[in-house]
Amino acid sequence: MAEKLIRQLIDDLDGKPIDDGFGDRIEFSYQGTDYVIDLRATNAEKFDAAVKPFVDAAAKVTTRRGKKSQLTSPQATSGSGRSKETLQAIRDWAAKNGYEVAPRGRIKAEIIDAFDAAH
Repeated sequence: MAEKLIRQLIDDLDGKPIDDGFGDRIEFSYQGTDYVIDLRATNAEKFDAAVKPFVDAAAKVTTRRGKKSQLTSPQATSGSGRSKETLQAIRDWAAKNGYEVAPRGRIKAEIIDAFDAAH
């Protein structure tokens, strides 16, 4: 006996079947939560029209989602998220401005805050 499995995509908004090639999977983020929704073309157009005024008024934020490969090697960072070069610049600035800072190890948050405020 032969068995045939058919995969049918369903529109998440109205529950109707999505014909092959006539739907969109839309990924979006709102208030820190990522979402994905599968929509037929007509509902995808409605979604686009509904969010367009907000997208047009918003500032675009570039994120690293792993979809694009890096052409250059990433710069090493510390636990503070700052590069070794930046941390050395903070140490140099702190020493010149009367702060006590060790040549290695953690830099106090108050020193980093003062550095950020000065720059």
